[in-house]
Amino acid sequence: MSTSNPAATMAPGAHVEHDQTLKVRQVRWEAARAKTVATISFAVGVVGIVATLIGTRSDPTQVFGSYLFAYLLFLTLALGSLFFVLLHHITAARWGVTMRRIAEAVMSTLPMFAILFVPLVFGLTHLFEWMDPEVVATDELIQEKSGYLNTTFFGIRAVFYFLVWSGLAVYLGRMSVRQDAGDGAAILAKLKTASAPGMALFGITITFAAFDWVMSLSPHWFSTIFGVYVFSGAIQGALALLIVLAMLLQRGGMLQGVVTIEHYHDLGKLLFGFTVFFAYIGFSQYFLIWYANIPEETFWYLARWEHGWAPLSLGVVFFGFAIPFLWLLTRHAKRNLGPLLVGALVVLVGRIFDVYWLVMPSLDHHQHGPQISWFTFTAILGIGGMFVGLLALRLAKHPLIPVGDPHLRSSLDFENA
Repeated sequence: MSTSNPAATMAPGAHVEHDQTLKVRQVRWEAARAKTVATISFAVGVVGIVATLIGTRSDPTQVFGSYLFAYLLFLTLALGSLFFVLLHHITAARWGVTMRRIAEAVMSTLPMFAILFVPLVFGLTHLFEWMDPEVVATDELIQEKSGYLNTTFFGIRAVFYFLVWSGLAVYLGRMSVRQDAGDGAAILAKLKTASAPGMALFGITITFAAFDWVMSLSPHWFSTIFGVYVFSGAIQGALALLIVLAMLLQRGGMLQGVVTIEHYHDLGKLLFGFTVFFAYIGFSQYFLIWYANIPEETFWYLARWEHGWAPLSLGVVFFGFAIPFLWLLTRHAKRNLGPLLVGALVVLVGRIFDVYWLVMPSLDHHQHGPQISWFTFTAILGIGGMFVGLLALRLAKHPLIPVGDPHLRSSLDFENA
């Protein structure tokens, strides 16, 4: 493998200057290997989704609930990555240029989630009681909310969310690729200009999607900061995923000398910060409801503590905050790959606890407590397989770093103060 400049090798017009020339294998994932990973992942995904949907004949509420849980788990990772890219362009950050293409690959899976939403359409009446005419007819509170909670408006909003997310992901991704072979500075300015309104649309859509797809599972309950809670968890999970992906790529021989301990240190600091933010929002929501002690609000938390749900709630506390907070508190943990990887994996486990905690207790209408079935695992394998398969193809399609970005050298030479 030659040691020529990757700009000259892969993208005419791009400019990369660095004291150490980059080998092609440092910024390219071998296509054959990526296709193998993608093929296996897609096969697992198809089998997992089919196996999950077959179960709708026996227990549709449990099965569609499991599907929604897995769907939201991976969707929030993609949305968190979209936020990372938007924030990167708005702030004109230079340190994260070498990490940006990985985040772009993750966010590029967002259009796929519009397709994966289709199976949920057939299970909406099993998930959302406000879609059942018989329930609405005898429930005055749901009737008062019917201007917002109705099937037609629900569908229109869902289409709008997917159009915004997919549009942003496609535009930012394509412009980033064009940057490799064009005027990097001019395209970077366009990306920054588009990211400001894009961030506003992102904030609105993720908030209302959280209201629609999670909070309305319990239509009598409401929280004005629920959207922020879902947002904070999404960013926390995405940062952990970026750390894991970068380390996996480096273990495969890529990004050596490109993503350095300095970049991991900043990712670790962001992960630590959003871990604190996630806990702050979660505790604020809980504390205000606990302090007011209004039955119309407290029942949502009681449903997540009684009838065997307490261990799950404690899992959210420990894996979502306490363990990663203490683990990532020191500089040592952020600047050493082993400890940082452990912290990132703990956070991802916390995301599983949190999303399951948000969805499944709301569907436990008969108060049977947690019922982990094989549908839960097939749903994770199904959605996760499709997610990983498309991600592998996206990572291999273009260089793993934006070789035409004018700030690439600053990122390669970046050092923490």
